[in-house]
Amino acid sequence: MFGHQIRLFRLAGFDVTLDLSWIFIALLVTWTLATGYFPEVYPGLTSPAYWSMGIVGAAGLFISIILHELSHSLVARRFDIPIKGITLFIFGGVAHMEKEPPTARSELLMAIAGPIASLVLAVFFYMAASIAHAAGLGDTVTGVAWYLALINFMVAVFNMVPAFPLDGGRVYRAWLWGRSGDLNEATRRASSAGQTFGLILIALGVVSLFTGNLIGGLWWGLIGLFLYSASRGSYAQLQAHVLLGSEPVSRFMTQNPVTVPAGISLRELVDGYVYGSFHEAFPVMEGERLVGLAGVAELRKTDRAEWEKRRVFDIMQPLSKTNAISPGDSAEAALRQMSESGNSRLLVVKDGTLLGIVALRDIMRLMELKQSLG
Repeated sequence: MFGHQIRLFRLAGFDVTLDLSWIFIALLVTWTLATGYFPEVYPGLTSPAYWSMGIVGAAGLFISIILHELSHSLVARRFDIPIKGITLFIFGGVAHMEKEPPTARSELLMAIAGPIASLVLAVFFYMAASIAHAAGLGDTVTGVAWYLALINFMVAVFNMVPAFPLDGGRVYRAWLWGRSGDLNEATRRASSAGQTFGLILIALGVVSLFTGNLIGGLWWGLIGLFLYSASRGSYAQLQAHVLLGSEPVSRFMTQNPVTVPAGISLRELVDGYVYGSFHEAFPVMEGERLVGLAGVAELRKTDRAEWEKRRVFDIMQPLSKTNAISPGDSAEAALRQMSESGNSRLLVVKDGTLLGIVALRDIMRLMELKQSLG
């Protein structure tokens, strides 16, 4: 979902990061407010005043989204649900849960926390706007406060649409889960509702394009496409948890993998190992000691003319938490680690001893087999 991220600060124990896509939406919101919304609602002000209102309005939206996601995270902490942090991206924000809520009740309370926070913010800014207006502080202050009251109310209402993974979709899933006791089926039905809503938004976007509303049509379409993809992805993530959460890596890893000495040349690595076994990655050994992982991915980054001179040790990934996993860890944990690190293969290590290697294709094959066998 996300590209390059920048860590901004730590709030209430959670890291707040900014996806670079947020810069686009921040500039767009500022421009839209400064050249469209505020001049239309509050005519007669100067251009610098409108741009100041636009910047402050965008900053207020930024803070409001953080507080919305923070409310989810605080409730999740109450139920011992690990939250990796909060990320702001092009379509808003997200609190990264490392596992599903333990009960339907915890899901419900965590889901409604965000919209409640947005409603509280809407009331706060409404009162601030009323006080500013009564005090005669002018349209620049009053206008921004009114806008933030309105946008927070709209965020609360939109998020309560029963379309997973929106907050309303999570409330719907909690209700289904509480009735049936089956989280998987509840997620499937809530995800279907989310995909349907996403398709409706895409259709509205197409209609808007044909009626001349280019910007509105593009936004409806993009939001619909994102929601449709997120709904499908959320269900797939739960399926991975159900199918892989109880499977230890040791059950399907490749034992006794082919290893390569750290001191051989890259040419020897290619001719004697890559072409000799058709494997794409190899544990690197220095004597009897495991020191890293090297293979085709590292070779692609190295000039072919350097293959005769450079050694495997020069290009390998040193042994670390990003490319190694314990044999007792689950296939789900391995899949998550691969996703976060970008490695499609992990070394299976216990007490510094190499036990095997696990590849992404092994996990995918395991999932397919478990799905086919029911």
